[in-house]
This record gives sequence, C-alpha cells and structure tokens, in this order.
Amino acid sequence: MNTSQAVVRRIRELCKEHGITPNALSYIAAIPQSTIKSILNGESANPGIVTIKKLCDGFDITLIDFFDTPLFVGLDQEIK
Repeated sequence: MNTSQAVVRRIRELCKEHGITPNALSYIAAIPQSTIKSILNGESANPGIVTIKKLCDGFDITLIDFFDTPLFVGLDQEIK
C-alpha cells in the first residue's frame, strides 16, 4: 500500500465511523465534491496537507488523529 491508498482508506474509514457519506463530508469540510471524488477514486495522487487539514476539520479531529493509525505505519518508502 502506498500513501495515497492509505489516505483513501483512512477517509473511507472515518466516514464510516462518523456515519457520513463522502458528499456530506464535502459539505461539512467545505471541499468541492469533485475534489473528494478525485481523492477517493485515486485520481488525485497528492491531495495536499491543506486539503487533509480541511477533511480533519470536517471530521472534528486533528492531523495527528488522522495519521495516527496502523494504516500509515510501515508504508513503503516512496522516494528511492
């Protein structure tokens, strides 16, 4: 799994935990639905930290909460 895939899985996991759809998340986080769709469909290779922060705000969690999960532990190094 790479970082982009881990981000997608984490967003889907948090949507499920919070009982919201990606469309609802886009409204709550003030991110266009097209951006959320692009991230979740793997079309956005790098959503950027500002976007991740807005998602965290929508989930009412910190960036640390977002990344502090086994999904991000042991990811393959992407620069070789």
